[in-house]
Amino acid sequence: MVKAKGADNRANGFGTGPVFFTAISTILGAILFLRFGFAVGMLGFWGGIFIILLGHLITIPTALAISELATNTRVEGGGEYFIISRSFGLKIGTTIGVALYLSQTIGVAFYIVAFTEAFEPLFFWWQNNFGWDLPRQAISIPALAILAFLILRKGSGMGVKALIIVTVILFGVILLFFLGKPIESEEALRQPGNNFGFFNQSNFFTVFAICFPAFTGMTAGVGLSGDLRNPAKSIPLGTLSATFVGMIVYVFIVWKLSVSASQADLLEHQLIMSKIALGGALIIPLGLAASTASSALGSILVAPRTLQAITADRSLPLRRFNILMSRANGNNREPVNATIFTLIVAFIFVAIGNVNLVAGVISMFFLITYGSLCLISFLNHFGSPPSYRPRFKSRWYFSLAGFLLSVWVMFQISPVYTIASYIIIIILYLIIEHYNKEQKGVVNIFKGALFQVNRAIQVYMQKNYGDPDKEEWRPAAVCISSHSFEREKVLNLMKWISYKHGFGTYFHFIEGYYSKQTFNESQQILAELIDLQKEENNALYIDTMISPSYTSAIAQVIQAPSISGMENNMVLFEFDKDEPQEIERIIDNIKLTKAGNFDVCIFAGSKFAIKYINGIHVWIRATDINNTNLMILLGYIILAHPDWRKSFIKIFSICSPQNTDSTREELLELIQAGRLPITLTNIEIITSEGNQSISEIISERSKNAALTIMGFRDEKIKDVGSGFFNGFNELGDILFVNASKSKEIK
Repeated sequence: MVKAKGADNRANGFGTGPVFFTAISTILGAILFLRFGFAVGMLGFWGGIFIILLGHLITIPTALAISELATNTRVEGGGEYFIISRSFGLKIGTTIGVALYLSQTIGVAFYIVAFTEAFEPLFFWWQNNFGWDLPRQAISIPALAILAFLILRKGSGMGVKALIIVTVILFGVILLFFLGKPIESEEALRQPGNNFGFFNQSNFFTVFAICFPAFTGMTAGVGLSGDLRNPAKSIPLGTLSATFVGMIVYVFIVWKLSVSASQADLLEHQLIMSKIALGGALIIPLGLAASTASSALGSILVAPRTLQAITADRSLPLRRFNILMSRANGNNREPVNATIFTLIVAFIFVAIGNVNLVAGVISMFFLITYGSLCLISFLNHFGSPPSYRPRFKSRWYFSLAGFLLSVWVMFQISPVYTIASYIIIIILYLIIEHYNKEQKGVVNIFKGALFQVNRAIQVYMQKNYGDPDKEEWRPAAVCISSHSFEREKVLNLMKWISYKHGFGTYFHFIEGYYSKQTFNESQQILAELIDLQKEENNALYIDTMISPSYTSAIAQVIQAPSISGMENNMVLFEFDKDEPQEIERIIDNIKLTKAGNFDVCIFAGSKFAIKYINGIHVWIRATDINNTNLMILLGYIILAHPDWRKSFIKIFSICSPQNTDSTREELLELIQAGRLPITLTNIEIITSEGNQSISEIISERSKNAALTIMGFRDEKIKDVGSGFFNGFNELGDILFVNASKSKEIK
């Protein structure tokens, strides 16, 4: 596990309380006072309840997910960022972390601007007495300055104390609201209690988008993880309790609004709660001020710690900025520099005054964060790594539902903001990836999921493996060679075979006995080979084989199960045409491979460069009864690779003069029935009369071919031996093919 520098910070020693108060103060924010009356008036009681339930279908799984994740590992500073970056890697973690930090920072400005709504009577009085509007900044800037002074002068300890005081005031205000009486009115349309229904259903998601930010913030307390005595205990308890308390409070507020005011009043008065609560004219503005101030204070506590954790990992492309922002001050390791920077950004947005333009994107960033946390939890459940042993356990279906709903709700709220948010995320990732190429983009969490998928597929394939004679044939080739770094052509051939239609496993052969020395050598070679084969169009699986001899290595390889889930069915040997003596040990081992009913291919690599445009030449002779279809299929499979996109297949068939027409008809029928991309002009029938030998004919016609494919028979090898393979020196690369039995071209 990667640890953030300086992350081992438990000096403050906070308990569960700050997590709860930070989360609940952010949940019970400005939306509660400013928008819930409108929501009930527009949608009715049951519409308001449905908004609460749908919102918590996202927030509860997220709270469960983050509680689970927090009890599986020691969550260091940065909270959500720490969890995401240690699961998805620093690149993705930093990308989402930056988006989360910006949301938290701009959120400070959003709450401070909303704070000024509590002073609406003051703005109204000023306009009536002086004849001009008092700018909102007259309240918002001094308010933020006071909070800044409080945090910078007294630190997070005082900030938490202030947060508790403000939260107590907030709950006191809510209590006075519940003690209030229904609005009395002589008008029939303004009689309370006419809100029990589900109205204007077509406008549901419009209203939901307005209210959804009220449910966000349950993870705010996680940002204090670096200052907690026991994050594994405090994060689940504080986060979950804040989430459920917030939900219960919202349900009762919707009920109280429904029974205390008419639909008309709910729609007309933004601060309708002030007309219901005891002493509402004073109490509700005080509650609005307390809720927005507490939310702003909570964000000021959390945002700098997110930035401190990000920069401690040195992931941002600004070295001096990383060093400066990650610095901690005093025994409590306060993120003073990060706090100052956060406050400067917040002041800029407060001075601008209008944060509505970015408010939508802020909600999207939060939803992306929530979805990521749920996805991490689901992938850990699915991948089942042995190290995943959380003391608090959620359920995989909760996490999956939370992730899917987060994405779905984003598009329901605003497709434009959703797309804009993802574009910003992609741009951030590309910038971070450019400056952190050595870091992994996605780490072990996806490996676990892929392991489970691969295991299930392999077991399924084995259990449902049918009769090979009835199954559609595709190559599952294995190749073993000790010349991996000198002969890249055979690696290319395996790459072509395994690209689209087949599967290939390449073994680098190390001759010797298995020991610590040879094992270390094999691991080093394997790493180098994998690094060389990282190109996009490569689906070849690479491994190493340590064995005392070439024959024993082959015996081991052909008995090894294929990782593709299907049985290996082809062995590919290789030799260099400039070293013809190598063919002897290949011939010595053909019988061994044939014992397992493997198709055998022998690749003869030349010194000539491959000119793909010259095509693949397939040579068919009368004796190639079993080999013909396999050779054509291999040509077709190789041609599917992008390297061969400008190439073609040409078939040459050598037969006696009396069989010319029948041979042509058979080939045409085969190609048409098999829907093979071979034109009539690329079929050439050659008669075997005259003084030229077959090898001379092939050498003459295919000397410029990119690849020549021809068959060989066991009987021929017995008679001629290695001479058969060494008789084509004028040709380029050759693939000799021997099929265990004829293949059907379906």
